[in-house]
Amino acid sequence: MDRIPVSEKDVAPLDHIANDLLGLRIAMVNVFAVLSSAGWVLVDAGLPLSADRIRRWTSIHFGENATPQSIILTHGHFDHVGALKDLADDWDVPVYVHSLEMPYVTGKKEYPAPDPSVGGGLMALLSPLYPRGPIDVSSHVRELPENGSLPDLPGWRWIHTPGHTEGHVSFFRDDDRTLIVGDAFCTTKAESVLAIATQRPELHGPPAYYTMDWDQARDSVRKLADMQPSTVAPGHGLPMAGADVPAALNQLAANFDSVARPKQGRRAA
Repeated sequence: MDRIPVSEKDVAPLDHIANDLLGLRIAMVNVFAVLSSAGWVLVDAGLPLSADRIRRWTSIHFGENATPQSIILTHGHFDHVGALKDLADDWDVPVYVHSLEMPYVTGKKEYPAPDPSVGGGLMALLSPLYPRGPIDVSSHVRELPENGSLPDLPGWRWIHTPGHTEGHVSFFRDDDRTLIVGDAFCTTKAESVLAIATQRPELHGPPAYYTMDWDQARDSVRKLADMQPSTVAPGHGLPMAGADVPAALNQLAANFDSVARPKQGRRAA
């Protein structure tokens, strides 16, 4: 088994995932907007060439020429920062990222090569063609506060969830246990074009072809499972909310090595 099934009734619509949280699917990846009393914040920045799509979406929800207070990143992979430079330059807002991701968004370092030998589908096979960066948004980027708070989002905190990348983070709101996952785990099989197209509600590990450290990835999923989130908003797959979600995540955490860790590949051991 390489998945943890989740009931269809637990699927949450992107236009209302939880209070003050909505999302936009761009092909294979999601971006999110989080509202606060002072405005809104964009979480991640989608695929390359998606800046206009994100602007149109934010204009629909927040008004013409809407500008966020900031952009926060779960990590710097190409499908999460594709429109970042265009949006940050256009909006002239700060971009927050974990300190360990800074080299990848300041033009200093590209990510290690992906591993197509993990298998699982066409997305994995094509992974050597994906951009590895770095991008350079040095004039906008800032490190996330060390105390775990999220600038412009009171009530939320960031959690270091390494494994997929060394500086990967997820975002949690304690009041209602809402979790923005990034790529710490997915609700679709990210290696498979068919799974991405059909969007069956199920839990998987992080995208295998780009995951750097599987022991850390397992520990991060266990950390998130211990928080018992009632709503999860992933970078890949459908958001989910309901009473069954914590149990499914606990199952993924308990069986991570058999469910999520690939049986082959350079980094699988």
